[in-house]
Formats: sequence, structure tokens, C-alpha cells
Amino acid sequence: MNQLLTLLLALAMTTWGTPVSQDTRGDAMTTEDETQIAALLERYETALNESDVDAVLELYAPDGVFMPSSAPTAEGADQVRAAYEFVFSTIQLAVRFSIDEIEVHGDFAFARTGSKGTVKILADGTSAPEENRELFVFEKQGGEWKIARYIFNKTS
Repeated sequence: MNQLLTLLLALAMTTWGTPVSQDTRGDAMTTEDETQIAALLERYETALNESDVDAVLELYAPDGVFMPSSAPTAEGADQVRAAYEFVFSTIQLAVRFSIDEIEVHGDFAFARTGSKGTVKILADGTSAPEENRELFVFEKQGGEWKIARYIFNKTS
């Protein structure tokens, strides 16, 4: 947890107006860690769009925290699982993520993203536009990046 505090302090001293990487899906100047994080975000996007709870959980650290907009915080694997099971039982997402920036600090990193698409309400079959901005904090565990913290909110 001290490493997370160190990352947060480093982030506070970062010049927020100058992202390290813009849209790392196509940036040839990215580091290997940034490339791995971008790939993790692509897997997360796929898991959301397929309503695949198990695929989502594979991307989270065992002590990961999910902080959805207008819903309770889910801490740890059991609560994160229950939160995504609830989400996927009520809505179907069809969204695409864009990466605004990725910064890596040792075994911790963050990504600032946006997502845009549609959401289908399963109870009545209606669809509506869906647009969010997100902040992910990642931790490298056993040589693999995992979602340590994730929060999002509506942009519209």
C-alpha cells in the first residue's frame, strides 16, 4: 500500500496537461508496459461488451476495487464479482474505449480513458447512448498488470 501512496504522490506532482502517451493503441513510442496496459484495456472492453464476468475478474488484482458511478464501491474479488454480475444482469454494453494517457511508475501505473457507445436496458429492451470517462490504477503482480482500482463517471 505504501507503493500506491508513492504513486499517488507522484501523480500529484505530474503535469496533468502533458500526457505521457496519447492513444497508445497506435503510438510507436510506447513502452512495453504501456503496450501491455493498452492490451489489458482492450481485453476489458471486450469483456464488458460480452458481459463476461470471469474475463473481467481475470483482469483485476485479488484486492481490486471497482467504484462505479451511482453505485456502491466493491472491494476484493467477491464484491467485484457481485458488482459485475449485477451490472451484466441489468444492462448490455456496446462501448469502445479510447486511451487519453498511460503513465507507468515502477509496479504501479494509471490510465485515463474515455468510452462511448450504447447501453441496452435488459428489463425493457430500450437502448441509449453511453459515454463515460474513466481512471484506472494498475499494479504489476507476478510480472502481469492487473486493475487495482477503477472509477468512472458519465460525461454527458
